[in-house]
Amino acid sequence: MKFEVTILGSSSATPVYNRNPTAQLLNCNEKFYLIDCGEGTQQQLIRYGFKANKIDYIFISHLHGDHYFGLIGLLSSLHLNGRIKPMYIFAPAALEEILALQFKHSETVIRYPIEFVATQTDTPARIFENADLSVDTFVLNHRIPCTGFSFVQKKRLRKLMIEKLESEEIPVEYYPLLKRGVDLDLPDGRVLLNADYTTDSERPRKYCYCSDTLFDEGYLESIKNCDTLYHEATFLHEMLDRANQTHHTTALQAAEVAKITGAVKLLIGHFSSRYKSLQPLLDEARTVFEDTELAIEGITYPI
Repeated sequence: MKFEVTILGSSSATPVYNRNPTAQLLNCNEKFYLIDCGEGTQQQLIRYGFKANKIDYIFISHLHGDHYFGLIGLLSSLHLNGRIKPMYIFAPAALEEILALQFKHSETVIRYPIEFVATQTDTPARIFENADLSVDTFVLNHRIPCTGFSFVQKKRLRKLMIEKLESEEIPVEYYPLLKRGVDLDLPDGRVLLNADYTTDSERPRKYCYCSDTLFDEGYLESIKNCDTLYHEATFLHEMLDRANQTHHTTALQAAEVAKITGAVKLLIGHFSSRYKSLQPLLDEARTVFEDTELAIEGITYPI
């Protein structure tokens, strides 16, 4: 099953040449989940060949503008392009008021339902679940209330050994039970041991998104053992005082988080506009956690 994330924006606070404010697009089994929506996100979707109307779920970590200023434009464009299916938005409660005010004063009546779910910014919670994955929040330590998101695949049904089943003329009506791991007694007296006719499905994968935060042990338990960890890395460690002042993380600290929590791979992003070259941030992180990559816009990373 496809499980991958495409970086749409990787800059902090303000856009710079070739770097846009934060946004990511998660693809799980061809269902699309937008994570944060900085200014210009809909243009980035067009640039990288994604259809905005395929997005049904939007997750906003907090209400600093570089994480949601692109949302009103995206929602408005979907309205103008004739969307009728619901859009589900998971975000701090105040965003519902912000959107209502924008639509009120532009005299815009959105033609499709917006289902708004207010996130709890003071305690972890499961906020979404479907047949493909579950989504949990965890509390981050930023200047204003902020949550991260953990996306965990659901365990898939077992895989059938189709050729063996067909060669032994096992009726297809038994296939669903075999996929669920059931041993079967057939009417003709045969006993089908599930392990003889199926194999286990792939291990569910986990993607954790750590938006703006100080290095804080409070969220480490929530992101343990993820396959891919995205963590903000706004500054080099030489600017630790500035990172602490603004409630951000350094590249070195992001790598320490990945190491402590047992991540398989680390993506760093949310880069300060002061850095024209990102290589020093990557080099710094790799001194602690070798399997680190830069979150580069337009690149799709398998999880």
